[in-house]
Amino acid sequence: MLAIGSDHAGYSLKCEVIKFLDELGENYIDCGCDGERADYPDIAEKVCGKITAGECEKGILICGTGIGISMSANKIKGIRAALCQDYYTAKYTRLHNDANVLCMGGRVIGAGTAEEIVRVFLSTEFEGGRHAARVEKIMKLENK
Repeated sequence: MLAIGSDHAGYSLKCEVIKFLDELGENYIDCGCDGERADYPDIAEKVCGKITAGECEKGILICGTGIGISMSANKIKGIRAALCQDYYTAKYTRLHNDANVLCMGGRVIGAGTAEEIVRVFLSTEFEGGRHAARVEKIMKLENK
């Protein structure tokens, strides 16, 4: 299960991503917004809450640039959110960082690029090995 959400600036891209998720047959929970003005920290909290509660395994967050929503998501314990703008960053944030939230900028990338990013983010497994120790160190930073 996947949680997805956007603020108003990311709403159009979120709609495109949802169409793509439907085509893939992915199960998801839409955590808002519905096009109305919404603050990205609130949407990040909703999506990440589904992950930390165990209702969803991964999340997708979209705001205008992807920056504010990724910063907000990374304040939540247990979340490893990554702002991705291309195939390479989406692939390696899963392979090496075990990111559980994908963040994108609705005013930065188009639907085609977003689909490519979502596809690789959802299909790439964490490599583990030497990267597991690094992810563990990332998670320890939450307690500082």
